[in-house]
Amino acid sequence: MADTFQEFTDPRLVLLYDHWSDSRDDVEFYLALADELGPADLVDIGCGTGAVTCELALARPRQERRVSGFDPAPRMLEIARHRPGAERVRWVEGDASRLEGGAFDLAIMTAHVPQVIFEQDAWALALRETYRAVRPGGHLAFESRNPSARAWEAWTPQRSQRLLCGTPLGEVEQWIELLDVDGDLVTYDIHYRLESGEELISHDALRFRSLEEIEAGLAVAGFSMQRVYGDWDRSPARADSPELIVVAGRA
Repeated sequence: MADTFQEFTDPRLVLLYDHWSDSRDDVEFYLALADELGPADLVDIGCGTGAVTCELALARPRQERRVSGFDPAPRMLEIARHRPGAERVRWVEGDASRLEGGAFDLAIMTAHVPQVIFEQDAWALALRETYRAVRPGGHLAFESRNPSARAWEAWTPQRSQRLLCGTPLGEVEQWIELLDVDGDLVTYDIHYRLESGEELISHDALRFRSLEEIEAGLAVAGFSMQRVYGDWDRSPARADSPELIVVAGRA
């Protein structure tokens, strides 16, 4: 499925990415998890604009925690490199295949990266490469939207329309148009109307894997699932939980 996720590559859409929401509940979750697990070497795979990555780097002295951010989108990394704390992160342009073997105690994938890797072979490869990069006794953590919650049903122009304020492009209208639901693969367009009246569109696709499929994929790669939460407050995963937040371990 070519030409997806223009918000990662289009220079104007990249500028809007950090304005999608006023706050990110995932930041506190991953900060707390890193404190709990105490990794010396941590990598954020698919780090995007580095919102979580830089917070993790700033939370501990360099001698206690070394943080790396990997992302295949150079325009996203360009923004990441200018965040406060960016100088404390090692930024690498590339996907999981560029990870060094046995280099990390904790790998994370934030902002629903596992869903963005919607091609099944690519997801299996990402898990294998991450397993190779995580040291024995280390961990992998990520989140994926719970398919049982059927989040895509709200992805209509009427229900999803919002105004992005304070962006480098001024006020921007944003809305989502659901295109198709084919099994666990959901395709949709995100529309952006600029103050000039020009409309930009990003064509996107996400894989809504079930918890059973996620666990099976982890097992094939060599990970064992240790914990599953249903939301950022660490509540248990239920049928109506919005998220499947997974913490897996490598023996």
